[in-house]
Amino acid sequence: MGKIKRRQQKQRERDLRRQNLPRLFPPVDNWDEDLPDSAEEQCYPPQLIRVNKINDIWMEIPRFKYVMWSAIWLVAFIIMIPLFMIVVFIFTQTVVLNFSLLLVFFLPVIFLLSILLFLLKSLLFYPRGAPIRFNCKRQKVYVYEYHRSSWNPWQRWHAEIKVFNWADIHAERVLMAGHADWGHRVYCSVCKPGTFEVVDRFVLTWSVGSIFDAYGLWSHCCHYMEAKPVPTAPLLTDVPWSWTPFNTVRWPHDLDKESTTAAD
Repeated sequence: MGKIKRRQQKQRERDLRRQNLPRLFPPVDNWDEDLPDSAEEQCYPPQLIRVNKINDIWMEIPRFKYVMWSAIWLVAFIIMIPLFMIVVFIFTQTVVLNFSLLLVFFLPVIFLLSILLFLLKSLLFYPRGAPIRFNCKRQKVYVYEYHRSSWNPWQRWHAEIKVFNWADIHAERVLMAGHADWGHRVYCSVCKPGTFEVVDRFVLTWSVGSIFDAYGLWSHCCHYMEAKPVPTAPLLTDVPWSWTPFNTVRWPHDLDKESTTAAD
């Protein structure tokens, strides 16, 4: 009976692909295509875009997002100028300031300081290429996610490691049509075991210009997790330009050990 159900499910997946309808519920925004789960069904040979580490136990790939870091640094330095001038004026003038005048200076200082803090936290603490680790021995995927407030720089920003079973992960390709973010993006959707009901999602790769790069990366993940031969040389070896005074990706010790070792 189990074989019949599996056969019916595979037939349903093939029918959905022919109709070009999403199989997952709910589908990802801007959905364009579901990618096959099995290494044998991949439509393109396995190929890494970038890789930090790969061996017969675990693989780590970075996820570099297109961000104009140099422009953010420039804006931060520009904001420092009026902020510095206002603070110097307040502490060097000899006239006694009343409450109303202090309020006039206080509001722009807080506003400029909040913007500057947001930019500096993004520049110095936001992880570059937040990675994903695939452990083929444990059949687990470890996703390094960084939670950043979209508007409040005074709120705590923190990293979170999400651990998923590889068997529960399905891939969806998205076509981005933005001016600065055009290309193909691959999302990994985590479903309830044995269903297509999505409970979580994470980005496998941010937008890439070639659809074959997106196909190749997902194909590589499927082949690797099924312990099939895969190339270890990535398409790109350069690291996108960025600067931070320290490493912004820090794995907790227990998860760092678990994600890089085989099960006992």
